[in-house]
Amino acid sequence: MEVMRLSILDQSPIISGHTAAQAVAETIKLAREADRLGYHRYWLAEHHSLMALADPCPEILVARIAAETSRIRVGTGGVLLPHYSPLKVAEQFRMLEALYPQRIDLGVGRAPGGDRATAMAMGQGQYSNAEDFPEQVKFLVAWLDDAMPASHPFGTVKAQPLGPTAPPVWLLGSSDYSGALAAQLGLNFAFAHFISADGGDSVMRDYKRKFQPSAREPKPQALLTVFAICADTDAEAERRAASIDLRRLNMDYGLNQAVPAQAEAESRQYNEAERARIAHNRRRLVFGAPDTVKARLLELQAQFEADELMVITITGAYETRLESYRLLAQAFELEPAM
Repeated sequence: MEVMRLSILDQSPIISGHTAAQAVAETIKLAREADRLGYHRYWLAEHHSLMALADPCPEILVARIAAETSRIRVGTGGVLLPHYSPLKVAEQFRMLEALYPQRIDLGVGRAPGGDRATAMAMGQGQYSNAEDFPEQVKFLVAWLDDAMPASHPFGTVKAQPLGPTAPPVWLLGSSDYSGALAAQLGLNFAFAHFISADGGDSVMRDYKRKFQPSAREPKPQALLTVFAICADTDAEAERRAASIDLRRLNMDYGLNQAVPAQAEAESRQYNEAERARIAHNRRRLVFGAPDTVKARLLELQAQFEADELMVITITGAYETRLESYRLLAQAFELEPAM
C-alpha cells in the first residue's frame, strides 16, 4: 500500500508575548524537525501587515529553510503573483532551483494577503484585482521553462540562471477559480480546506476531470491543505484548539492582533453568538488524538480524491505546535532520518 505523502504549511505565526523574529526562528526550528521526521514538503505562506503572521516574503525564507534541511521539498504556499512581475518571480525561483536542484516548489495564489489598504500600498496606490492572473501565470511558466515564443515582444528575455530543471508550479485556491485555471494550463492544484470547508471536493474532482496534460504535467496532481491540531487525547487537543478559535473570532471582528497564547484563549468568555461562530469556524479544523486526526484526514483525502495531504497547525504555544506535528508523523508512520 502506497504511503500517503504528508506535508506542512507554515504561516510563521506570532504568538502573543513573542516577537516576529522569534516566530521566524520557530519556523526554522520546525522545518529542521519536519525534515528529520519525514514530511514531504514544507511550504511558507505570504501575508502582509498582519500582526499574527511574520512572513511577507516566503521566497527569502525558502532559501534559508532549504539550506537548513536536506531531504524535504521546500516551497511557497504561495507567492501572491498579482503583486509582482512574473519575470522577477521566475528569476527568484530559477535561482532557488540552481541552489537546491529538484527540491523547490513554486506555489502561486491571487489573493491580496492582507487588507485593501495594504494591497494598495503593495501596488503603489493601485489595487490589483487579479484580472491579469491567468496571463501572469502563463508568462511565469514560460520564463521558468525558457519557452517564451521567439515572436513575442519579450521573446529574447531570459530568466536567469538557466538550467536543466525548473520548480513545479502549483496554483493555490479556496474556490473553483484556480482549480479551473490549473486544469486548463496543465498545472498542479492545491485546495485550502483551512480557508473554505464547503465545496472543495467538487472543485478538486472538476480539476482532475478537466485537466489538460501539458509539457510540465502529464497528469493532474492535487494537494489538500487542512488545519489540524494533534495531542495525546481528544480532550487535550480540543483545549489547545482554544487559541485558533479565538484567533479566527478576532479575524471575524477585524482585529489585527497576534495569535492568542493558550492562557489568554482559555480565559476568554464567549456569548451565545460567539460560540455559534466558533462552532461554524471549527468546520475548517480537525483536532484530536493521533488516531482521531489521522482517520479524519484520510476521510477528507478520500472525499477530495487528493493525491497528497498538507497540514497547517497553529496553537497557543510553539511547543504544542511542534508536538502536534511529531504525533502526526508517528500516526502516519513517516520515515524519520537515521
